[in-house]
Amino acid sequence: MSALVVDTSSWVTYFAHTSSSVIDEALAEGRVYLPPIVAAELLSGKMNARQRAQFESFLFDLPLCGHDLEHWMRVGRLRAHLFLKGISVSTPDAHVAQCAIDLNADLLSEDHVFFKVAEKTALRLLRV
Repeated sequence: MSALVVDTSSWVTYFAHTSSSVIDEALAEGRVYLPPIVAAELLSGKMNARQRAQFESFLFDLPLCGHDLEHWMRVGRLRAHLFLKGISVSTPDAHVAQCAIDLNADLLSEDHVFFKVAEKTALRLLRV
């Protein structure tokens, strides 16, 4: 099975509804990778100190992707490529997409911008 990059939108749904067989299976198999920006976005939510500590512990167990300079250069090139195709993508979204592309992973997201990115790049979206 492929590695899985999970976008913030899908993590929010996962934690609100407490289950997703796709995420649960990938977590059990050690296939979930965490873009650092997703960790920052998730930890920006409202939670008490105990919840935050538990959440941080969960995130620390996930392998990171996209934290080296070469990755960020590819993020910039991806944004430029998409802009030439008429698609405006934020740096955080381009970072998440580039993480999945770099890992040859599936991306799980509920954000429709990734559908546009997938049409113009090697990004693979997992549809559930």
